[in-house]
Amino acid sequence: MSVSSAPSTDVPPGTSACSPLADIDGPDDLRGLPASRLPVLAAQIRRLILDTVRAGGGHLGPNLGVVELTIALHRVFRSPHDTLLFDTGHQAYVHKILTGRREAFARSLRRSGGLSGYPSRAESGHDVIENSHASTALSYADGIAKAYALQGVHDRSVVAVVGDGALTGGMAHEALNNIGAAPERPVIVLLNDNGHSYSPTAGAVAAHLERLRAGESGSPTVFEQFGLAYLGPVDGHDVAAIESALCRARDLRRPVVVHVVTVKGQGYGPACVDPERMHTAGPPPRPGTRAVSWTEVFAGELTALGERRPEVAAVTAAMPGPTGLARFADRFPGRCFDVGIAEQHAVASAAGLATAGLHPVVAVYATFLNRAFDQVLLDVALHRLPVTFVLDRAGVTGPDGPSHHGMWDLTLLATVPGMRVAAPRDATRLRDLLGEAIAWDGGPTALRFPKAAVGEDIPAEQRIDGVDVLYRGAHRDVLLVAVGPLAAACVEAARALAAAGIAVTVVDPRWVLPIPDLLVGATLRHRLVVVAEDDVGTGAVAATLGRALTAAGSRIPVRGLGLPHRFLEHGTRADILAAAGLTADGIARAVRSARTELTDAGEAR
Repeated sequence: MSVSSAPSTDVPPGTSACSPLADIDGPDDLRGLPASRLPVLAAQIRRLILDTVRAGGGHLGPNLGVVELTIALHRVFRSPHDTLLFDTGHQAYVHKILTGRREAFARSLRRSGGLSGYPSRAESGHDVIENSHASTALSYADGIAKAYALQGVHDRSVVAVVGDGALTGGMAHEALNNIGAAPERPVIVLLNDNGHSYSPTAGAVAAHLERLRAGESGSPTVFEQFGLAYLGPVDGHDVAAIESALCRARDLRRPVVVHVVTVKGQGYGPACVDPERMHTAGPPPRPGTRAVSWTEVFAGELTALGERRPEVAAVTAAMPGPTGLARFADRFPGRCFDVGIAEQHAVASAAGLATAGLHPVVAVYATFLNRAFDQVLLDVALHRLPVTFVLDRAGVTGPDGPSHHGMWDLTLLATVPGMRVAAPRDATRLRDLLGEAIAWDGGPTALRFPKAAVGEDIPAEQRIDGVDVLYRGAHRDVLLVAVGPLAAACVEAARALAAAGIAVTVVDPRWVLPIPDLLVGATLRHRLVVVAEDDVGTGAVAATLGRALTAAGSRIPVRGLGLPHRFLEHGTRADILAAAGLTADGIARAVRSARTELTDAGEAR
């Protein structure tokens, strides 16, 4: 089938320039709009998305591609009475605009205190789930449909909008296995097929959908083999065609897939030409402000290591570009594997690569490693396999919000026997530690770094048994342990405290887990230890060091400075770190307060 070509975001010729979008405060207004006005509405929505994302950043291509799809969805179904679920959630901007949040969208998208870039239950009753990890919406739909059936509710449709990329994830197939086995529960799967997740969709699912788009028939579709009906393919930029297919699906009263073919970035030429680069967009950098990111440093160093070490292979879960593996893949296409949105498979497959003698590097966002913890623990660590995990976006990520902050990796990895975790403080240490990780064949390793510019190198005054001394206090009063890129703030805090007469020595363990023996020894020679880490709660490094000191019979207090033990909302990285006290001023205040408490406690005794 053919899909309509990408038009301009301008109002179509021959139509009135007055704004139907201004009159839509909710789905009821949309359903009352004449069909002849829908092309104007679609163009105005695209213009609003483009202007908003250009000004403040956000997901561009995915949302431009679902304008007509979302209009049709809200015209056929009655949200929130009918349950509409958006897998991943980065394709929900149009949904937000059509459900009464148009002005907030334009004013505050992804800004601190403003509208989330993903569905948010706190924002609207139209947002049923606020997941932004892929391949989960079908499982939600299965559970909601079961609940409705048990409660005798038969007048509420359950519709899950799922991208073709999400179908590469195992959870989606687990859900289809259950949805298709229950013909009495009418779940509607609205498959938004644009040939991409972040990158082009990988694997056999992509090939199957390509055959369906081409109109090849014969054997049943994979969905029909699962027990669902199949309607399509439908032009995803023809509102009338989508409405017709959705009405047919609703009237079938059984599980059904509506296969809608869209163009990622529809209506904006640059996003159609380069959908991967325009998946997200934002304001251009100011002249002279271009900085090198941690991801870029990793990408260059891994490629250099690949030249020297033929045993190095790389694995990505649908994100070769964002995780820095695209450069490695260009240089060594046979040694880089994109497995789709399938983190569990990525890690278990990497275990297989290591079992057969290679050293795989699994590059994922820190938040996505949560999805494969069992495989890290029991498929890699249990077998003491040399797999290196490179965790991009560790700690605070900023405007993507609670599901994307990489706040849990240190705590989780601290529980894995034999796991070594490095946290580089600067570009030189990233290069060094990556080389050390790949040279280690005694078990798994992990490297974590944030979504940020890498900053200037921070030289060490001395290195002792792998631990770097970054700043030495006049005497042994406070030991400040800096984890990764918080080192710069820790050194600045130590200098400020020295001016106030408080002696602070700053050390960077480099390999932060397990706790180096030398760090335990250094701790025993100080009155107070403070650990600064961008991890959740009391912190993995602080807690582990505290246990090591207890085991050594020490009563030296350890204070952990970390992120609050709650889900953190979206905002700038700088604002979130400041609110958590993880700046030079915040760290200095915390050290001063802990030292005062220690002195007061001593005087009380």
